[in-house]
Amino acid sequence: MNHAGVAMMNNRQLAFAEHQVKYEPPVDEMDTPCMRFSVNLWKNDRLDYVELICLLPNGFLLGLRVNPATTIQMVKAEMVNQAKQMPLSYVIKDACEYQVYGISTFNIEPYTDETKRLSEVQPYFGLLTLGDRADTTTISSDYELTKMVSGMIGQSFDHHRTQGTPEMDDFRLFMTQMCDNIELERSIYTWQQRLLYEHPLRLADSTKMPELIRERHQTKTFLIVVKNENDQSTFTLSVNEQDTPFSLTESTLQKMNRSQMKMNDRAADYILKVSGRDEYLLGDYPLIQFLYIQETLSDSAVPNVVLQSVYRLESYINHHNEQAMVPKRPPPKKQPALLPKTPSSLWDMGNFFQLTLHSISNVNYDKARAFRVGVHLGLFHGEHKLCSQRTTDSPNGNFNTFLFNDQVIDFDIQMRNLPRMTRLCIVIFEVTKMSRSKKSSNNKDSGLKDVSYNKNPLAWVNTTLFDYKDTLRTGRQTLYTWTYADDIQSDEVFHPLGTIEPNPRKEGCALVDITFHSSGTGNVRYPSEEVVLQYAADRSWRDNQLQQQQAEPEKPLKELKDLLSNYTGLDKIYEMVDQDRNAIWERRNDIMQELPEELSILLHCVYWKERDDVADIWYLLKQWPLISIERSLELLDYAYPDPAVRRFAIRCLHFLKDEDLLLYLLQLVQAIKHESYLESDLVVFLLERALRNQRIGHYFFWHLRSEMQTPSMQTRFGLLLEVYLKGCKHHVAPLRKQLHVLEKLKQGSQIAKLGSKEKVKTMLQDFLRDQRNSGVFQNIQNPLNPSFRCSGVTPDKCKVMDSKMRPLWVVFENADMNSNDVHIIFKNGDDLRQDMLTLQMLRVMDQLWKRDGMDFRMNIYNCISMEQRLGMIEVVPHAETIANIQKEKGMFSATAAFKKGSLYSWLKDHNKPPDKLNMAINEFTLSCAGYCVATYVLGVADRHSDNIMVKRNGQLFHIDFGHILGHFKEKFGVRRERVPFVLTHDFVYVINKGCNDREAKEFCHFQELCERAFLVLRKHGCLILSLFSMMISTGLPELSSENDLNYLRETLVLDYTEEKAREHFRAKFSEALANSWKTSLNWASHNFSKNNKP
Repeated sequence: MNHAGVAMMNNRQLAFAEHQVKYEPPVDEMDTPCMRFSVNLWKNDRLDYVELICLLPNGFLLGLRVNPATTIQMVKAEMVNQAKQMPLSYVIKDACEYQVYGISTFNIEPYTDETKRLSEVQPYFGLLTLGDRADTTTISSDYELTKMVSGMIGQSFDHHRTQGTPEMDDFRLFMTQMCDNIELERSIYTWQQRLLYEHPLRLADSTKMPELIRERHQTKTFLIVVKNENDQSTFTLSVNEQDTPFSLTESTLQKMNRSQMKMNDRAADYILKVSGRDEYLLGDYPLIQFLYIQETLSDSAVPNVVLQSVYRLESYINHHNEQAMVPKRPPPKKQPALLPKTPSSLWDMGNFFQLTLHSISNVNYDKARAFRVGVHLGLFHGEHKLCSQRTTDSPNGNFNTFLFNDQVIDFDIQMRNLPRMTRLCIVIFEVTKMSRSKKSSNNKDSGLKDVSYNKNPLAWVNTTLFDYKDTLRTGRQTLYTWTYADDIQSDEVFHPLGTIEPNPRKEGCALVDITFHSSGTGNVRYPSEEVVLQYAADRSWRDNQLQQQQAEPEKPLKELKDLLSNYTGLDKIYEMVDQDRNAIWERRNDIMQELPEELSILLHCVYWKERDDVADIWYLLKQWPLISIERSLELLDYAYPDPAVRRFAIRCLHFLKDEDLLLYLLQLVQAIKHESYLESDLVVFLLERALRNQRIGHYFFWHLRSEMQTPSMQTRFGLLLEVYLKGCKHHVAPLRKQLHVLEKLKQGSQIAKLGSKEKVKTMLQDFLRDQRNSGVFQNIQNPLNPSFRCSGVTPDKCKVMDSKMRPLWVVFENADMNSNDVHIIFKNGDDLRQDMLTLQMLRVMDQLWKRDGMDFRMNIYNCISMEQRLGMIEVVPHAETIANIQKEKGMFSATAAFKKGSLYSWLKDHNKPPDKLNMAINEFTLSCAGYCVATYVLGVADRHSDNIMVKRNGQLFHIDFGHILGHFKEKFGVRRERVPFVLTHDFVYVINKGCNDREAKEFCHFQELCERAFLVLRKHGCLILSLFSMMISTGLPELSSENDLNYLRETLVLDYTEEKAREHFRAKFSEALANSWKTSLNWASHNFSKNNKP
């Protein structure tokens, strides 16, 4: 950029007045709002004019009075035109050779998109500069990307991004190198490979038709509809399950030729796309292996595909990649480090661990009640305490600061025995004479003899003893604490599962000033993996020699199996007696060779505060056979912080298929919170899979971004988002469009709260029609499912729903011609994370049942949390709530909920032929069984007639999962819901095909289905518990501690035999049936008080 004019400005101040462009408005417009040089220039949304100050290449200043809707291109043209009328006009070049620059967040920002309006770019103070385009062509692309990425991550990230630490810098360096390598691979992709990256194939494991589908299709052939993209003509073909996409294309072209369409092209010139979505049937796979085909046949529907020209698709893919912003950035530079002294090994340190406590300050305590403030200190490995805690009270204090006179705190653990992932946990507490408050800790740890005294925790902080380079922390440090959430119900003193990140809001939090002691000279490091393994190998050799000398008889394997059976399949939280712990640990080699799936039991036998045990388990894990995905996931929750254990788990997960990874992605992202450092095997694994599959990347982005407003996650998740977006530039544009849609819908949701339902409906539709808004909705991917592409919004079909938060019912037009519209519900004000978790668990259960040969016709809709208390829900078409069905059939009477025939009558209305009605009843029976068992196991509460729905084809499903894990609502101390699950008399009436006999064979079959479904879930109880355990760190009010998992343990009865578990469920089934009248009574009351019919 030409800055020569900067030095000339002081000498040419008169030029501003002399050459200022005067736009003389009509007399009646002279009083219209106009803003001049001001920091609040763009805060007024109703400006008619703004005054710009422009620095020209000839050094002159130019004043322009323009409308905020003026484009950058028009402003640039006027700047060049005026410059040519000034002195030094000979230095002015054509407008195409210049770039307009503005000031944004104290940076000079090039406006590369000249179609944008001034109101969109909002230059700071209205200052603009006209500079040479050629000077910044390379830089601007990278700058634009950096600015764009920061904006997409959110306003909370920029501060963390600029305040780099060595760990953050090294993380960026390592991840950038990995991303660049993957990007280099993508740069040489063929168009087919790029297509599969952006729209990955969804394939089943088997190449044969699943038995569950074969039950519905007795033959090996099925129909498929193929539409010609060019003229929209359609052809119905009968295909064999082993036919491939290529053979289907050949058959279609032959049929077209017979129809005199003269299709002389080769089959290789075409590709098959699923109608209505960006999903392709490609490759040498049987058609039945594609999940779209299986899903459609399962619904007794006919698959619809579109025949597309390869050349048109190739041109689109290539153009899309050319449009992506891929700046050629220089390789990252690592700062040269000073050569350190040779570090000492931690394992050479026999002294006990110590630190010095200096002071705590800025403590917010109850000055009226508290007579003492103190500190608890403890060392933890995961949730386990490594040694006895230390407690000290402040001898003196001054207002909010308390001094401890440089008190040395000794811990009864030798430094050589400290595990690699040891955490120091600190709690600041106050001592009061009052009764224990909601946040009081348990007095068993207080050390107070008088039980009338209570220690109330005020703030906590955790930090690792080792840094990310394995070096023991030394020197004086200030720790910034977190306050206890009021909704956390826990009697635990410490919070070891909490974040190790310091509180970024440093001004308002309590501070702990400590010094980590140094040992000897130089750094102290944890031994490298090679050293640990060699140490273990030497121990193993000595043990083998000793065993050979003693010649002990080989212990039978049955004895080991019997011992493990006491814990196999049980929740890992169950206490293990020391005798069993030692016996299992002695047989560790036998477990590795014969029972490798029981690794988690063995890990609970490790004494992590003994370096010999740690070395032995590291040595074993190097040789351990790979275990199942279910057992691998268990090793990634907070109970297993050891790096070797987590590395082994990731080694097993490398074989996880993309579709299965998507199923567990929610938990895997949450598991990142349990990592002690920015870089970890889990982070590298997830990032690499997201960079190689854009569908995974889509959900990876939203799962991370939805928690960017959580202070403890802003640094970690913000850095991950930055790395992903910069490493996957082709994905930036689609995600950015979705964010723009999100902002517009947020504005729409504010409109929805301004008046009556009908009034705001009209206001919302007008808002969506506005040209300034409608363009945002064009050519976007559906955030709920990126396979669906939308060409725009349909304002006339959009409305405001009648509930407290006024959610929006938004209808998008499908980008595929003649395809169904895309309906979503946009919620602003409701926390959808719990809904998202419950729906994901329903998908897991559905997969478990299908693997066991049962399809319960679950209708699990999509739901995504996008920001705090903001997200989207998929609309299930052709469905109605039980309440509306009862009102429709009961003529809106108060007794509608008691009329057992209303639901059956409604199904008959929508399924006229008897065979179609029988199919609908079968769908209802299967889905009702699935949801009865699932809602019972998950403890889904607040079940009423407005959150249970039925599709016209008979499928029942539940919605709105605001209360789970047995958190049932109460009124006046009485629990509203007193049944294990919903099984009302009208449900039984449908299952029995119009009769109420509970001994009918149909109902007996239904009960048998429920029992089988329950036993399958119980068989996989450890997986269900593990997935919920991994979500404890989410911050959900109903899943905040281990105690919340007790409900799952009670419903799954993992300590029962299978027969006893079956009897237990039968008792619950009978209870639900016997008390169904209570549910009907609740529903009648609900129906009478509400009318949610749209």
